[in-house]
Amino acid sequence: MIDHVGLLVSGYERSREFYRTVLAPLGGELLMEVTAEQTGDGSHAGFGMNGRPTFWIDTSQNTHANGAVHVAFTAPDRSAVRTFHRLALEAGATDNGAPGLRPHYHPHYYGAFVLDPDGHNIEAVCHSPE
Repeated sequence: MIDHVGLLVSGYERSREFYRTVLAPLGGELLMEVTAEQTGDGSHAGFGMNGRPTFWIDTSQNTHANGAVHVAFTAPDRSAVRTFHRLALEAGATDNGAPGLRPHYHPHYYGAFVLDPDGHNIEAVCHSPE
């Protein structure tokens, strides 16, 4: 059900090194970094195991638009991502990123983002090619 989670941090390098250190004995490692230029906002670092980042930190500047807490749910296909987005908006969420490809994560990353009633950044993501 949970694909990945993310936290907003105030200092990217400091937090990146903190999590690199404390997650190492648990088997976690820094697997991916995404620059502010790629996202259009903050820098991101993805930690995980077995080549899959499941815990992210980021320095997005606009916490209201990006949510201080980020939770991404796994979707079985792209249609489910679109349905999630539509139903979330109908249920009162605020759009935070229409369904679509996010190739700066990987070529098949298809996600949609909404802000829930408390302003948390909630996502549905499908990693399949179609």
